[in-house]
Amino acid sequence: MRYFIIPFGLIGLVFFGMMACQEPATKTAEGDSSEAIQQKQFHASHYPKKKEAPFSDVVELGNTYYLSGQIGMDHTTRTLVSGGVEAETHQTLKNIEEVLERHDLAMSDVVKVMVVLKDMKDFSTFNDIYVTYFPQRPARTTFAAKELAANASVEIEVVAVRDN
Repeated sequence: MRYFIIPFGLIGLVFFGMMACQEPATKTAEGDSSEAIQQKQFHASHYPKKKEAPFSDVVELGNTYYLSGQIGMDHTTRTLVSGGVEAETHQTLKNIEEVLERHDLAMSDVVKVMVVLKDMKDFSTFNDIYVTYFPQRPARTTFAAKELAANASVEIEVVAVRDN
């Protein structure tokens, strides 16, 4: 019969490593540190014509806000702005800014961005505008798709985190 000796340090490393991977306790309304289930809140659009959309503008989970993709649509007229990727990028980012503000957030709270371009040839033009809205440089994924909703040139979705 063979015996294996495992050094105590290795056992401690495994134990403390497992403890570090556990979900941290969140504070409840009463302020204690017991485990609490965070409630998801699904927020409809603040634009009347979008209230019946089959998706939420924002889903809130704790202090994290997941915004649905926005395109360069002027929501007062429900039409895509003219001027191609440059005008659409500005309008898209203004739309995101407006949704964030409705939840007392700012562009500086954005930690993750996903960008979908209709054509990767527009990447440089898009990027020149993008950096003026996100100087903090959130994590980002960018790719191209054959078609976007309303024949848009760009669609952007973001994740924002409210500081405690």
